[in-house]
Amino acid sequence: MADDSHDSNVQNRITDLAALKVFTHPLRIELWRALGTVRTATASQLADQVDEAVSLVSYHLRKMAEHGFIVEAESPEGRGGDGRERWWKPSDDRPFSFRSSDFHDRPEGAAVASQVVRRLLETRGEQYTTFLDQMASWSKEWMDAAFSSETLVRLTPDELARCEAELAEVTARWKEHAREAGAEGDDARREHVALHLYGFPFRP
Repeated sequence: MADDSHDSNVQNRITDLAALKVFTHPLRIELWRALGTVRTATASQLADQVDEAVSLVSYHLRKMAEHGFIVEAESPEGRGGDGRERWWKPSDDRPFSFRSSDFHDRPEGAAVASQVVRRLLETRGEQYTTFLDQMASWSKEWMDAAFSSETLVRLTPDELARCEAELAEVTARWKEHAREAGAEGDDARREHVALHLYGFPFRP
């Protein structure tokens, strides 16, 4: 899920406050990311991944399904399971997004949008900190390829929006490339990669 995206894909943009509230809980953000990575999973499998009780994970998955973020999936051929447990998958291959400005016409909406953005920032920071803690376990090739950068530039609001749109096109292109290359069997050297992009105004 992308926050404050200027994506033209309006159908994936969250404008309902009740739907946005789904992501005020950090475990749901974690489950959303986990399911986006494995594509299909049961509550038991996800519970093992996030180290939580199956009943709690099932509850949060149902809350996410109520607002259409995930849907039931068919049991993948050759995968484990007792045949009674539900399989889940993301409802769309494209990320959901929202703009904080859509919710700032009332105090509750502003507070919820701010809380979700802060939750996302916290979990992204935790994700990068985990990589730093485990960096020595990665090969030199991966250590050299990983990066973090910061660029300071003076822009107008319109220019910042155009910059975000161009960056979104770049990431979408690489995502499609990875999908096509993986389908052709070029999967042995691939790992899941998190791309965190930020753009915001500040006054020195």
